[in-house]
Amino acid sequence: MEITYASPSSRDLAAMSSLNRQVKVIPLQHPSNPSSSSSSSSLPSIPLLSKWRSKTKRMSWLEWIEFCFPCIRWIRTYNISEYLQVDLMAGITVGIMLVPQAMSYAKLAGLHPIYGLYSGFVPIFVYTIFGSSRQLAIGPVALVSLLVSNVLGGITDSKDALYTELAILLALMVGILECVMGLLRLGWLIRFISHSVISGFTTSSAIIIALSQAKYFLGYDIVRSSEIIPLIKSVIAGAHKFSWPPFVMGSIILMILLVMKHLGKSKKYLRFLRAAGPLTAVVLGTTFVKIFHPPSISLVGDIPQGLPTFSIPKNFDHVKSLIPTAVLITGVAILESVGIAKALAAKNGYELDSNQELFGLGVANICGSFFSAYPTTGSFSRSAVNHESGAKTGLAGLTMGIIMGCALLFMTPLFREIPQCALAAIVISAVMGLVDYDEAIFLWRVDKKDFLLWTITSVTTLFLGIEIGVLIGVGFSLAFVIHESANPHIAVLGRLPGTTVYRNTNQYPEAYTYNGIVIVRIDAPIYFANTNFIKDRLQEYEVNTDGGTKRGPEVERIYFVIIEMAPVTYIDSSAIQALRDLHQEYKSRDIQIAIANPNREVLLALSKSGVFEEIGKEWFFVRVHDAVQVCLQHVQSLKETPKVVDSITEKKPNFIQRLNKQQEDYGSNPELESGNKETRFLINTEDTVDRRADRQISFFGRQWRADENERNPQTEPLLPRRD
Repeated sequence: MEITYASPSSRDLAAMSSLNRQVKVIPLQHPSNPSSSSSSSSLPSIPLLSKWRSKTKRMSWLEWIEFCFPCIRWIRTYNISEYLQVDLMAGITVGIMLVPQAMSYAKLAGLHPIYGLYSGFVPIFVYTIFGSSRQLAIGPVALVSLLVSNVLGGITDSKDALYTELAILLALMVGILECVMGLLRLGWLIRFISHSVISGFTTSSAIIIALSQAKYFLGYDIVRSSEIIPLIKSVIAGAHKFSWPPFVMGSIILMILLVMKHLGKSKKYLRFLRAAGPLTAVVLGTTFVKIFHPPSISLVGDIPQGLPTFSIPKNFDHVKSLIPTAVLITGVAILESVGIAKALAAKNGYELDSNQELFGLGVANICGSFFSAYPTTGSFSRSAVNHESGAKTGLAGLTMGIIMGCALLFMTPLFREIPQCALAAIVISAVMGLVDYDEAIFLWRVDKKDFLLWTITSVTTLFLGIEIGVLIGVGFSLAFVIHESANPHIAVLGRLPGTTVYRNTNQYPEAYTYNGIVIVRIDAPIYFANTNFIKDRLQEYEVNTDGGTKRGPEVERIYFVIIEMAPVTYIDSSAIQALRDLHQEYKSRDIQIAIANPNREVLLALSKSGVFEEIGKEWFFVRVHDAVQVCLQHVQSLKETPKVVDSITEKKPNFIQRLNKQQEDYGSNPELESGNKETRFLINTEDTVDRRADRQISFFGRQWRADENERNPQTEPLLPRRD
């Protein structure tokens, strides 16, 4: 039978030829020529460029066309008999839902309702060509509309022509920013914004949006603000102007919308009610106005008929003041649109490139800005309805655009008598789903830190405004990331009985450690920000070695520190220098460092810096168990070496020098355990007296007795547990 051993180095093993059993040595792969690879690894961007270059070279002309125009992918495989009917029905359903919602969101943005219809027309067609999602429904959304209203309201009055021109200019800026981020593949930057921040932000934004629409229910104007205190003060101050007809009508329509939405979600055969809700609200409100003509209910008024004309955005001198809002809207687009697009792609069985999706949204916004559209992005509610209605391809989006075009050409005269309280009810019904209190309860139960982040973002957004709330939330989110990175998890490892597996002793109390040896695992990359923390923890573990079951020879102090580097994916120059200093400090106190299972990049960095040679390549191991066995051998040899007083006065060699001498004497010992057999050490002499029947195991020529109560891995396997 062939027995495999893992060795710290590939020394000459001729001494093993006299053994009766065949031994196969698997050495740690040492970097042979660090300088040869320095040129390729010195520039981290070159591998990415080479990977992209090799990928583009393999692409055929058809793949290039599909890359530039993702719609070709579903057009080539379109199954008319299977897809046509469901795509048309889904497009008509969402298109009917989009018409009243677009007008409602335009009013929320402080714009005339016609600009909501424009925003739901051209961008849809452009996105169908350049977007990669087949179910995402883009157009005006409540959150983006609130952001537009908030920033433009501080620049000019909503009744001025400048207000509309700046909203269109903002669409162009958002589109350019999205295209640049998509082309440079920078969508990953938004990953640093925690989901807790987004949830808290959308929850507070939904409350502010609902309060901003209260003026259409109450019958009097309230101040335009993104802070809750001014809104509440304005509502209270104008209470004497309250008018009950719009309040009653708006409340009834809102109740109808909520009931229809609930039935549409809970009953599969009533799913059409969810999409029909906005249209029902508009029809009921318009019918009531036409019959009773109530003078106290404000109406939408005249809406221009016809498709939007081509025009270039103006007032570029305001670009500087609009940049923060453009960045914020882009962030919302990435987090909301790309998030739901990827979820829908997974449900429908096709792949979606986030950067391609971001580029498609950008092109849609740029083209929309030339046709009087304000910023658009993907909608949660309409995309969900589109998916539930069975949409299979982008033809459903084309159908939505056609419905919107028909509304602009033929139906605008019917819109003039729509009550504004009905549009407000549509907005409030839509944003009520954004109040994510379930997420807050979940975070409180699972992670108090994330709950704190959710609370901070929500409160600051409510009381300090949207921009400040987002900045504070993102700031705290990054602070938590930095804190976790600068204070990584470090575990003390012990050996699970009956195995050669080493796990965290806090998670596995039955795991035992060895006297004179500390085994630690660093569960993070090592860089300048966390080197001091790691160094302090290692020194703490060296001093505090009490607690837990210990095996092996009794020694008075720590002689070895074994560091498992399997989770360490990166190490920078500051960390290398800290490791060198730690090695020198340990060396001065007769403590040896051993490194287990470093990956190629880490090993290469240590080799190029000279730390690899300073520590000694014989102290780099494939497995933690290999390192433990070698260290145990040295600890035992120190324990049994008799203290001889030499008559000749000479300098006594220190511990590290004796280790080097021993390494030269026995090289790679053939009886080093690899885990096929297990070396066991007695804890005290009482066990030796009481357990005379224990089997004997030879370890480097010395006889030791094994504990008869040790778990047998063949007859009593260890239950699997997550580390």
